[in-house]
Amino acid sequence: MLPLEIKYLQNAQYEPTHAAMLTCVLSRIEQKKSASSEKAQLSADELWIVDHDNVFTLGQAGKPEHILQRDNTPIIHTDRGGQVTWHGHGQLVVYFLFDLNALGWGVRDLVSKAENIIIDVITPYLPPDFYAKARADAPGVYVYNQDDLELGKIASLGFKIKHGFSYHGIAINVQNDLTPFQMINPCGYAGMTMLRLADFADVDYQAFTQQFISRVNQERQFSLSK
Repeated sequence: MLPLEIKYLQNAQYEPTHAAMLTCVLSRIEQKKSASSEKAQLSADELWIVDHDNVFTLGQAGKPEHILQRDNTPIIHTDRGGQVTWHGHGQLVVYFLFDLNALGWGVRDLVSKAENIIIDVITPYLPPDFYAKARADAPGVYVYNQDDLELGKIASLGFKIKHGFSYHGIAINVQNDLTPFQMINPCGYAGMTMLRLADFADVDYQAFTQQFISRVNQERQFSLSK
């Protein structure tokens, strides 16, 4: 069983990070094609833990009108799914560079597993009367109160699949500034309230990151052991 490689990128600019991610995926695709005839050693799945410099990104179907205000923050069109979002310091961005076929996952499996991992990791930080869940109509994780009232969105998802390999991933608002989200319709939803974990509990960012990695590892190992 190939191990999961963890890569940490600090103060990462978006475009070089995306280029490196795409290069990695294309290399793995070519490697797997040649492996069938040459018995080449396949590379391991990678999980990239990224601390992005401030950036707005528009997905493949992203509409510029969802950007309501502009400042000096870069606005970049990219090839993930989804509309517009923001990344920046204090937010946990994780890119899943996985061989989905080797894991036995389809696209829906990837999304559901990512959402469930986020829910499992953030739930211990929420007050007893609050809970997190996904929505069938809008990928991501949302927080609700005891009256089942949706308070807002705490995590976003946007993946890209190429020849059975995934890249891009998820973003959890942990300790980041939320004001940039007021400049956009987050994920294309006008009036969407964005939340962060630090407003519900004290969060050690590094410890939280390790909890997330451990939970991904657990899910992945379970799939590979089937």
